[in-house]
Amino acid sequence: MSRPFARVSIDYGPPVGTREIECFEIGPDPNKPADDGEISAPGDSGAAWLFKTRGGRPSEVLAGLHFGGESDVDPEERALACFPRAVFEELKITLQAPAPESLEAVTGYDPGFLAVAVATPRLSPSLKADAVRLDGTEVIPYTHFSLALSGTRRFAFWVAWNIDGGAIKKIDRSGIEFKKDPRLPADAQVGNEMYKGNRLDRGHIARRADLIWGPLPEADRANTDSFFYTNITPQMDDFNQSAKAGIWGELENALFEEVEVEGLRISVFGGPVFHDDDRLFRGARLPREFWKVLVYSEKGTLKAKAFLLTQNLVLAEILELDEFRVFQVKVGEVQKRTGLKFPAALVQADTLVVPEAVEDRAPLEGLADINWH
Repeated sequence: MSRPFARVSIDYGPPVGTREIECFEIGPDPNKPADDGEISAPGDSGAAWLFKTRGGRPSEVLAGLHFGGESDVDPEERALACFPRAVFEELKITLQAPAPESLEAVTGYDPGFLAVAVATPRLSPSLKADAVRLDGTEVIPYTHFSLALSGTRRFAFWVAWNIDGGAIKKIDRSGIEFKKDPRLPADAQVGNEMYKGNRLDRGHIARRADLIWGPLPEADRANTDSFFYTNITPQMDDFNQSAKAGIWGELENALFEEVEVEGLRISVFGGPVFHDDDRLFRGARLPREFWKVLVYSEKGTLKAKAFLLTQNLVLAEILELDEFRVFQVKVGEVQKRTGLKFPAALVQADTLVVPEAVEDRAPLEGLADINWH
C-alpha cells in the first residue's frame, strides 16, 4: 500500500540534521501481511522497488528504497522510496552513456580472455631495445587490443586483440579520422604523409570489425582506437579487391563459420614481417609480408592457426603490385620470420603438418583450402 507522493521530514542526526525528502510512502498491505510483520529486510536500503499494477503485474514506476522499518517515535512499519530523478540530482549522476573519449580505463588485450591464458608475444633482446615505450613498458594498450611498436620501422612489431563474437556491435566508421597516438612520440609513427597522392591505403592490422564489441560506450571507444596509426600499415588500394587478399580479411569470419568456437571467443595476433631489403618509400621501409595467428578453444582443446600474406611491391612514386599470396604456416615459422617468441601453450596448440619451406607449398586459393583441424 502506498501514497503516490509524500514530503517527509527525517532527522539524520548531526551534522546533517533534519531534511525534507520527496518520496513514495509505502506501508504493509493488510490483505497480504508479511510473515514477520516487516516491510523490508536488513540491507534493503538502496534497492530498486518496482511497483505493481492492480492486476499484480510489474508497472513502469520505479523507486529507490530510502528507509524501511519503524522509528523510535513511531512503531508503525513503513518504508520511504525516493524518486530516481531526485536521487540522481542529489548524487549528480546520470543514466546517459558517457562519451567514448571520457572512458579513461584502457585495458588492452586480455591474456585471460580464453579458457587457457595466452600472453602476448615476447620481443627478442634486439627488438626489445628498439621498442617504443609507454610508461616504462613496450606493451601499449588500447580498447580490446594492445601492440608493441618499432622505433626504427615506425610500424607495430605485433598487435594482439580479443574478439567476443557474441557481443559484436554494428557501428558506423564515418567521421573517424586516422591519427597518431598522442601518448607516443609523433616521429615514431608513420602518419598521413605516407598516403598522400599515391595508391597506398591505410590498412588496419587489428580489424575494426573485430574490436567493436561489449557495452556500446566501450565498443565506440574501440572503434575510434582502431584508427590510430600505430594499428595501421600501408596496403595497395586494390588489396581488398584481390581474390587472394580477400582470404586474409575473412580469416576470423571463416573460423566462426567452420569451427565450433567455445564461447564465440577468439584471440588474434598479427603484424608485419620486417625485412632489411623492404623497399624504402617516403622515409619508411614498407613491409611486404604480414602474419596472423588465430587462437581459440574447441571442445576444451586450445588450438592455433597461423597464416602468412606476401605482397611484392614495386615502388617508385607510381606503385605497382604483383600477386597477393596467402599461405597457411606453422606458428614456429612466424617466430623465425619475426624474431617474436609466442607462449609455449600457443605453439603447442598448432598441430598443422606442412612441408619444410613455404616455397614448397601452394598458396591458399580460397577459404575452403584452410586446415582448421
